[in-house]
Amino acid sequence: MSNLANQLREGTTKAHSMAENVSFVKSFLSGVVDKNSYKKLVANLYFVYSAIEQEMAKHKSHSAIQPIYFPELNRKKSLEKDLEFYYGNEWEKEVQPSPATQVYVNRIHSISATQPELLVAHAYTRYLGDLSGGQILKKIAQSAMQLSTSEGVEFYNFRNIKDEKAFKNQYRSALDAIPVDEKLTTEIISEANVSFNLNMKIFQELNSSLIKIMIMLLLNTIGSFKGNKQIVK
Repeated sequence: MSNLANQLREGTTKAHSMAENVSFVKSFLSGVVDKNSYKKLVANLYFVYSAIEQEMAKHKSHSAIQPIYFPELNRKKSLEKDLEFYYGNEWEKEVQPSPATQVYVNRIHSISATQPELLVAHAYTRYLGDLSGGQILKKIAQSAMQLSTSEGVEFYNFRNIKDEKAFKNQYRSALDAIPVDEKLTTEIISEANVSFNLNMKIFQELNSSLIKIMIMLLLNTIGSFKGNKQIVK
């Protein structure tokens, strides 16, 4: 047994903190969720998870992938439900990966073709993060966007996992069961930092979109205010 789970946690602390401090994430955590930006995030995540789950399934018998291959974690189907909620029945015609998302997807396919054991880093970054903060983020999204049911936030529901805390412990044990040497451990940690950075780029794009929306709303408000002043005169 290795100590990969703990080494991953310690080796990505700085990158994790940086990702959490992107303005879009900070706004989300404080309860400020723009519906337009959020549905773009859902679309981006759909492309990311489609790539991860496609490549993980392809290498599910690989010695590094097999211990952490848990289909019950898959998010693609739940994201499809959310996309239908936000974009309608023809959502597939409406969504496409953002530039940062496409870079992320390309990275996943690239390492799958050349060094599939590094997929461990992307699975760790995404799935453990989803399990750890999912229910909190779900409640924030529901409250901010006034969603009364799980429609629109199905992404956060792991319906095939009864005890998320116990499953996280199981996942960490599975990480430690992956046969790694010092070199591979270093490479997986390095790739996990790449994964955090790729996620951060997506959040930064969304933050840019949110800022543009806020500026447009401000300009519209100013325009409306000026119009009202002229009427008063």
